[in-house]
Amino acid sequence: MEYAESFAADRFPLDDLSKDIIGHLQEDGRRSYASIGKAVGLSEAAVRQRVQKLLDSKVIQIVAVTDPLQLGFPRHAMIGVRCSGDMVETADEIARLSAVDYCVVTAGKFDVLAEVVCENDHALLNIIHKIRAIKNVRETETFMYLSLRKQIYNWGTP
Repeated sequence: MEYAESFAADRFPLDDLSKDIIGHLQEDGRRSYASIGKAVGLSEAAVRQRVQKLLDSKVIQIVAVTDPLQLGFPRHAMIGVRCSGDMVETADEIARLSAVDYCVVTAGKFDVLAEVVCENDHALLNIIHKIRAIKNVRETETFMYLSLRKQIYNWGTP
């Protein structure tokens, strides 16, 4: 199966009740199944089963979202990459780098965008060098973040 085909294949069907449960977990991932059940009109066991199906199907993850600044990672940047060969292969190699927290194949000026979080400018320079050394990387352009104005994680729920 081609990459593009596998990306959308076998999507997990979400009804309004599942979206409502996801919305409650997005507000507070530690919220009890009993309180979610009361809010959506299901038993605790029914909510637990639905959440487990959402986790198993990889529709959701329940994780702690950290503040990189508080953990000593003040340098954030998006690196645009132009490739001379297979973009997906190149993106996969970039994604394996530990400083990369987000990596996508794109259409437009850049073939790949990679977001990085680093301790300092020296670490950012090192990751840029590592990316430029990857086969098929033709050119990079780095966009350093100066001020984060919005970051959300509540896609697809009311």
